[in-house]
Amino acid sequence: MKTVIINGSPRKNGNTAKMCEAFVNGFQSKHPEGEIVIVHLYDYTFKGCISCFSCKLKEGKSYGRCCVQDELASVLQIASTADCLVIASPIYLMDVTGAMKSFLERLCFPFGSYEHGYRSLAPKKMRTVTIYTMNCTSEIAPTSAMDNVDRFIGHIFTPPERICAYNTYQFNDYSKYVVEIFSETEKFKYRLDIFPQELQKAFILGAK
Repeated sequence: MKTVIINGSPRKNGNTAKMCEAFVNGFQSKHPEGEIVIVHLYDYTFKGCISCFSCKLKEGKSYGRCCVQDELASVLQIASTADCLVIASPIYLMDVTGAMKSFLERLCFPFGSYEHGYRSLAPKKMRTVTIYTMNCTSEIAPTSAMDNVDRFIGHIFTPPERICAYNTYQFNDYSKYVVEIFSETEKFKYRLDIFPQELQKAFILGAK
């Protein structure tokens, strides 16, 4: 079983990476022989969809797949052949990161055909998971943005199972930054009390 994790965070050791690590630990606890591939999108130089429509061209060589040959091309191939695909991103400006948005455009749009019923052209209907981390609390989380991502992934592959980490601790030393609207004390308490529970949810889902 091959699980591919796409990390859309620029921080390789940040909150999103920790949630991914917990998922991996859960997966390996049940599938020690399984293959894990972790892709950090910020290691690659690429753009989003360039609207060339080669993926929609009648009898085209690139029908149903992105024709752009850049550093992301190999990642798209790896992601499209996974048995389980994990999409992980922090929330920036009420949405996934720019790198993740560009990746999803390049992965999903070619598979979303303009045939009757918008038939999916994905080579396989793998299981999917979405992991979101964010500075805000669950009460004001941008659920519509996450719903949009999950809905399209669900149409192309299978409806994802979602896990979130809220109210994330952003800085190692809050005294170095201008942060007047958040309480470091409250965030630190959340970090100690709740974040371990969110990591455990990621572990359990990985095992599942």
